[in-house]
Amino acid sequence: MGKRKAAKEAPEVEQADGEIAEAAAPPTKVAKTDAPPSWKNKEKVLLLSSRGITHRYRHLMLDLIQLLPHCKKDVKLDTKTDRAVINEVADMKGCSSVVFFEARKKKDLYVWMSKSPDGPSVKFLAANVHTLAELKLGGNHLKGSRPVLSFHAAFDEQPHLQLLKEMLTHAFATPKRHPKSKPFLDHVINFSVAEGRIWLRNYQVVVTPGKKGKVTTEEMSLVEVGPRVCLQPIKIFAGSFGGPVLYENPGYVSPNKIRAAIKKQSSGKYTAKVKARGRRREHVAAHPIPKDELGDVFK
Repeated sequence: MGKRKAAKEAPEVEQADGEIAEAAAPPTKVAKTDAPPSWKNKEKVLLLSSRGITHRYRHLMLDLIQLLPHCKKDVKLDTKTDRAVINEVADMKGCSSVVFFEARKKKDLYVWMSKSPDGPSVKFLAANVHTLAELKLGGNHLKGSRPVLSFHAAFDEQPHLQLLKEMLTHAFATPKRHPKSKPFLDHVINFSVAEGRIWLRNYQVVVTPGKKGKVTTEEMSLVEVGPRVCLQPIKIFAGSFGGPVLYENPGYVSPNKIRAAIKKQSSGKYTAKVKARGRRREHVAAHPIPKDELGDVFK
């Protein structure tokens, strides 16, 4: 009994020289160290523009590229090409969101924002564009830092604004622990709703100098950095760059109609001037000046 018990406690192994030796004890499990958390959110944004884009709109796109370290840019897209090709480009780039700058007549800028490849997508008209080079404001934050997104309370009041809030969050929120981002939260991207438009502003978070330890909100201030842009939603589609219309802005007026109205108004001024000139001639012909009897005395 004692020998069997010993055999169980220490199993025997025959060596090459015929001697009996105890087998080596099995290796103990090494405790795993706490590895850094992985990058789970793989959200990427594709930024590209159409041909014919002006320098101001191109600089706006470059400013957004600096604000979004998780974005990828591509070459200009021909305006005659079907916009559905953008979904294929986004698939090759591994992007799930798309921001497309479509320029028309070298005057108007339409911004498409889409979730590729199934949608939804929204079409904006961009106005009041001011780039970083134009503004030259006092704010300055770290390039590549993650932003804090601030949304106006009106985004939760209407269904189409709730959808726009979700799409803006996917496009502008830098994923946590993204390889190209920096682990700092030093600026705020604000989205406000006024007059049926979405106003985008970027602010730097400034802390009172010399403050150590926990900082309260009263000791923080915001300094605008830029850029500035106003986005007026036109239509929301169920698919990516097309499909059934989910929402259509009733207050939207095309820039072409606005320019035509201004041109018609200016032409109306000229027509009124010509009519006034004709009425003056008729008045002078109908009321001739009587001849002065002494008018030729000094000639």
